[in-house]
Amino acid sequence: MDRFITALARLTAQAGGLVLGALVLMTCASIVGRALAGLGLGPVPGDFELVEAGIAFTVFAFLPWCSVTAGHATVDVFTNGLGLQPNRVLLAVWEVVMALAVALLAWRLYEGAIGKVRNGEITLFLQFPIWWAYVACLAPACITVLVALWSAFDRIRGAITGQDTRAVKTEAQH
Repeated sequence: MDRFITALARLTAQAGGLVLGALVLMTCASIVGRALAGLGLGPVPGDFELVEAGIAFTVFAFLPWCSVTAGHATVDVFTNGLGLQPNRVLLAVWEVVMALAVALLAWRLYEGAIGKVRNGEITLFLQFPIWWAYVACLAPACITVLVALWSAFDRIRGAITGQDTRAVKTEAQH
């Protein structure tokens, strides 16, 4: 299961990276088009709408990888000196909290998508349905829930057995 979760998180992050790269290229093309407006060029139509939807997807796409690699920001000023086992327990607790938080986010994204489908809201310039962006974000959000649940299980297992599959930072490791 560990390999599957890691591969899924990596694949999701790679999809996010591809979308981010495409957004960067599109933004550059739009800026160049604006700069060369006197030559008959112009900005990419709907560039702001595409960036808004694309960045939202990208953020959700990077979350699973962040969870797998324990890349979330931590403030360990007080916990460094606690030792290995208390840090294992704290990590397990925070991973459970993270799993609950991302499950809440995924649920609200789902509800938001349903609401946007019902009201038929569309973007101003490109006229695409806003629910598309919600659904695009919902897919990696659901993957994040799966990864966060695995991560919580993994940290709980580490706290119970003393066998860590990922690093646990303590004062001794710095």
